[in-house]
Amino acid sequence: MVGEKWALLAVRELFYGNHRFDRIARNTGAPRDRLTARLRALEEAGVVERRAYSERPPRYEYHLTEAGRDLAPLAQALLGWGDRWLFPEPPVSFAHTPDGHKPHPYDPAWVCRTCGGEGRREDLHVEIHSPGWTVEGPIAP
Repeated sequence: MVGEKWALLAVRELFYGNHRFDRIARNTGAPRDRLTARLRALEEAGVVERRAYSERPPRYEYHLTEAGRDLAPLAQALLGWGDRWLFPEPPVSFAHTPDGHKPHPYDPAWVCRTCGGEGRREDLHVEIHSPGWTVEGPIAP
């Protein structure tokens, strides 16, 4: 569902703090009917929740759930990839201000929560724990 066209861009906008439909539509360029369908699917999947901000007329904001917030590393990784390979100058930048300290450029990395080391491909070992699966995917019946 996150791989559907417009879905990850909608998640990106929520991550940026844009919660209203019109801003999400404007910033993604998504057709309104498609964006409505993607937000509905993300809501059904538990990634997004709607919150009413007006009763008359009924209007809603969209917010990331805990599951949605857990997508942040994926969005950051894709953003970093795009910044490196698609643009001569990154179109967006982030500043990291841990605990209110002096801001510095934010450079996200995939980090192991156990040891704090960077998750480099050459340091990872894949173990499959699901019957009927291999590293290549599911085994055909």
